[in-house]
Amino acid sequence: MRVLLIKTSSLGDVVHTLAALTDAARAIPGIRFDWVVEEGFAEIPAWHPAVSQVIPVAIRRWRQHPLRTWKSGEWKRFKQRLGETRYDLVIDAQGLLKSAWLTRYVKAPVAGLDRDSAREPLASRFYDRCYAVPKDQHALERVRQLFAQALDYPLPARTGDYGLDRAAMADATPQPYLVFLHGTTWASKHWPENDWRALAERMDALGWAVRLPWGNATEKARAERIATGLLHAAVLPKLNLAGVAKVIAGATACVAVDTGLGHLAAALDVPSISLYGPTLPGKVGAYGRSQIHLCATGPGAGSGDRQQPCFDGLDAERVGTELEALLLAPPDVFEERY
Repeated sequence: MRVLLIKTSSLGDVVHTLAALTDAARAIPGIRFDWVVEEGFAEIPAWHPAVSQVIPVAIRRWRQHPLRTWKSGEWKRFKQRLGETRYDLVIDAQGLLKSAWLTRYVKAPVAGLDRDSAREPLASRFYDRCYAVPKDQHALERVRQLFAQALDYPLPARTGDYGLDRAAMADATPQPYLVFLHGTTWASKHWPENDWRALAERMDALGWAVRLPWGNATEKARAERIATGLLHAAVLPKLNLAGVAKVIAGATACVAVDTGLGHLAAALDVPSISLYGPTLPGKVGAYGRSQIHLCATGPGAGSGDRQQPCFDGLDAERVGTELEALLLAPPDVFEERY
């Protein structure tokens, strides 16, 4: 069976979809997927053994420069590529108008969320087969349920399995290390820099190596300030997504703000502490074994405010204590703490 999957973004959403592929591959021997995904995340689907082809799309870039896109022939080539393979089914796991629109260029039945389940109800008008999936649950479980209904197999009762080979992806190094994932998009999701510094100092004093990735000049400058003068802390060179994944896969543990790379750490089965200020982890938190969710307290916690930081009650002392406990804990730890 050959299925075209459309799940274009974001990083966390793409990572969450991997577990549904694992379910389907176990339930339907020989099933293969081609995956339409934003070009910036195109490395991720290829890591899953059930994916045959990755078909990059550049909706974000094309929207900014529509005339250039048309003249360059990018859009035409993309449509041609969708038509090159005969599919048994198309699954739109995004549930947005932009993803549903792409299904028009494939000659196969299209499955997706019904109007009460999709983020944008109008997207369901593009589907031949619509399925109800309750919204009041984790995003990863919602995708698993959509796949199970669309492909007609019983939903496994076990915890979702991302299907990634951490050992094969890991950065080979004899020295154990921690990764601090300090970069994120919302201004309010940034854990205070002085807390990052205090946590780095604490782990440095214990002899733990700390690695700090970055994705832009602002994040690089912050990483350098966090690491300055510490014997065991190191700012990583500029890395692509595959390079960062390799570093994360080799880590003993991670500390992350609410960011896509934190979801990647969970997918790679790396014990992690995720820090939540303006957001709550219930529906979109890091999902997997050995995941600790620490939530701020105070009037702004969980407010969804994109600008105003709110990390009351979640300082370096608390996070450091939890991190030391995690490093000593057996696997399968999964807790939310407020």
